[in-house]
Amino acid sequence: MKNIRLLTDKITGNVFLFLTLASVLTVLLIGFGLYFKSLPILQSSSLSNLLFSEEWKPFKTQFGFLSYIMGTLWVTGIAIIIALPLSLLAAIYLSEYADHRVKKVLYPLIDLLSGIPPVIYGVWGVLVIVPFVQEKLAIHFVEFSSGYSALAGGIILAIMIVPLIINILIEVFNSVPEGLREAALSVGATQWETVKHVLLKKSLPGIIAATVLAISRAFGETIAVLMVCGNMPQIPHSIFDSCYPLPALIANNYGEMMSVPMYESALMLAAFILFVIIFLFNAISRIILYRLERSTN
Repeated sequence: MKNIRLLTDKITGNVFLFLTLASVLTVLLIGFGLYFKSLPILQSSSLSNLLFSEEWKPFKTQFGFLSYIMGTLWVTGIAIIIALPLSLLAAIYLSEYADHRVKKVLYPLIDLLSGIPPVIYGVWGVLVIVPFVQEKLAIHFVEFSSGYSALAGGIILAIMIVPLIINILIEVFNSVPEGLREAALSVGATQWETVKHVLLKKSLPGIIAATVLAISRAFGETIAVLMVCGNMPQIPHSIFDSCYPLPALIANNYGEMMSVPMYESALMLAAFILFVIIFLFNAISRIILYRLERSTN
């Protein structure tokens, strides 16, 4: 009987190991597949010319990704600038100030935000955010804006990543030993002073990790951003200018212009660039969170 249990445990462990390796292998296969499909354009043009050129003329086999990369950076940067302070303050309140009844109501609402399909955010952005930017904000800063802009995309993306940042920050704050809070309060510190000088200082690596993970999440968002950014291949000079993020480029064009030479390879290169960026940002955030977890144990 004992031998059977040991054999069962060994088989179960090997099955779990196989499934874990299979998941890792899947990620590597995706990366190699995108790289392989990108080889034709990488062999015909230098990487520096592809990344730092604005010329996007598929019929002349000119593929410059700079305007698309800058559009992605603008939208992601605006989203982080909006989402991080809101998420940080919300996480501090839920972790340190809110009683259990408030948490019981707010936690499901936060989870509900993360469960709404991106297309719903996109439709809401077209109906509400775009007119708001055009009629209420842009008129005070620029002569004209259609409302379909980097700002509209950043606002929508910020709302979408807020639940992710809040949930990570709450976990980070809960990992801070309760004894540190009690020690600060025992020497006369107020609750806010304890938060500012103990909680935030101790949680700084986790806050950075949450930000990095949110950036990687924002980089890959497609449908909602596609619907409100204007999709004009240009480098934005203000937050009210239209832009064209990389994910929107792939979603809008894949399958429609595959007869153009090198076009598929160019889109696969865009996907590969996104894959590498998101992979690196996720790896960095996981390393930071792992070190934070080890330091608290």
